[in-house]
Amino acid sequence: MKAQIIEKQGKKEFVVISYKDFLRLQKELEDYHDLIALREAKSDPRNKRGRPFDLVASELGLKKNTA
Repeated sequence: MKAQIIEKQGKKEFVVISYKDFLRLQKELEDYHDLIALREAKSDPRNKRGRPFDLVASELGLKKNTA
């Protein structure tokens, strides 16, 4: 990633990156936040008990794929 650093009064103030790099960085940050949320959910004792897939699917109104 190439970045241009812009200084203001001798201190680093801004960074300019390409839009492609910005999109990639944004996606990586979203993935990171999703991972943190997943780890928090997995560590919650209320989530230790599983539920059958068919039960959850029916609650969500999903239909079984018979293909």
